[in-house]
Amino acid sequence: MTRTDNNNNRRNLFRRLSGRDDVRRPPWSRASFLDLCTGCNACIDACPEGILSRGGGGYPELSFAQEGCSLCGDCATVCELQAIQPADSISEAFPWHAEVQPHCLALAGIHCQSCQDACEWSAIRFPLKPGGRPPQPDIHLESCTGCGACYSACPNQAISLLTKEKDTAYV
Repeated sequence: MTRTDNNNNRRNLFRRLSGRDDVRRPPWSRASFLDLCTGCNACIDACPEGILSRGGGGYPELSFAQEGCSLCGDCATVCELQAIQPADSISEAFPWHAEVQPHCLALAGIHCQSCQDACEWSAIRFPLKPGGRPPQPDIHLESCTGCGACYSACPNQAISLLTKEKDTAYV
């Protein structure tokens, strides 16, 4: 673990303790992202969704507050130092996947399928239930890219993004 990793882990700990989300980086950010990134803003300028902004230390940060990532790859294309480098698979863009939380409107019997409507990858579905019960969200983890479209679309903020390895909350 590099010194930069230790500083980033410490920063994330203090952010969580203050009630803020962890710092999220652009899609396909390499493990050595903070060591490679110069803070040139090329990825921020190239992002068509405008979900990247300059964050702490001058490094790009990702926010799904208004919109999800289309995984277009423009940020990686302009990254000359390859701090952002697309993998062979779209599913490897982010280290997290979506999970529906208990305060989901659909789980309370209120008709809402905003997350399904926003999911370009069809990872969230609302299968019909027998006996006329209201459908509930079902996330197909193998299809979930972690793009955050469902996160920004949820009117009740009932989507969390969990790291794939540890299943610990990332958002």
